[in-house]
Amino acid sequence: MEKRELLYEGKAKQLFETTEPDVLWVTYKNQATAGNGAKKEMIAGKGQLNNQITSLLFEKLKEKGIPSHFIKQLSETDQAIEKVAMFDLEVVVRNVAAGSFSKRLGVEEGIDLPFPVLEFYLKDDDLNDPIINDDHVLALELATTEEINELKEKTLKINDALIDLFKQVNIRLVDFKLEFGKTKEGTIVLADEISPDTCRLWDLNTNDRLDKDIFRQDLGDIIPLYQEVLDRLTQL
Repeated sequence: MEKRELLYEGKAKQLFETTEPDVLWVTYKNQATAGNGAKKEMIAGKGQLNNQITSLLFEKLKEKGIPSHFIKQLSETDQAIEKVAMFDLEVVVRNVAAGSFSKRLGVEEGIDLPFPVLEFYLKDDDLNDPIINDDHVLALELATTEEINELKEKTLKINDALIDLFKQVNIRLVDFKLEFGKTKEGTIVLADEISPDTCRLWDLNTNDRLDKDIFRQDLGDIIPLYQEVLDRLTQL
């Protein structure tokens, strides 16, 4: 398989065509962003860490019967994925009050929520990815009622699996963002990435942050933290 034309470049990744029509080549970039791209910085080593963490987690989820678009890791910064039609939605799961949830609703950070709270966000940088509800999803024809229910079901299953995986390496899964796509056969599968860029991860014993909040809040260097996450997950 060979890499061909660049199809898309986002804040964190590049997508390329390949010599196989149903396979895309993903290159993880070193760019870190916050505030929907308002803050940007190139951080050496970030791309390879996110690629390796995502590859490892997708492999572990596959072992638990959770399919994704991930095919294989090609190098430290690259992976092969199945071409899917992406939903214009982000699904956020919150297990612990933090971030915008705490700010919006006045809930103290660090409090365990009584059940996983699911939120939909419209994928639209120009609108700053607004939070939307099921009726919005239907009215905008982003998904059908059946697809909404399936997205929720799959998200909760992924949440249970990730909580278990991270707990094994003493990491608290506070919240995270997922994206989904449909294969050419119409099957809904997990897509995009799962990394410290898309998750809030706290040390289970100290609550020390191991994620992009350190970059968002100018609290230090994220590379040692991302490396710590990878090192712990490698022990699984």
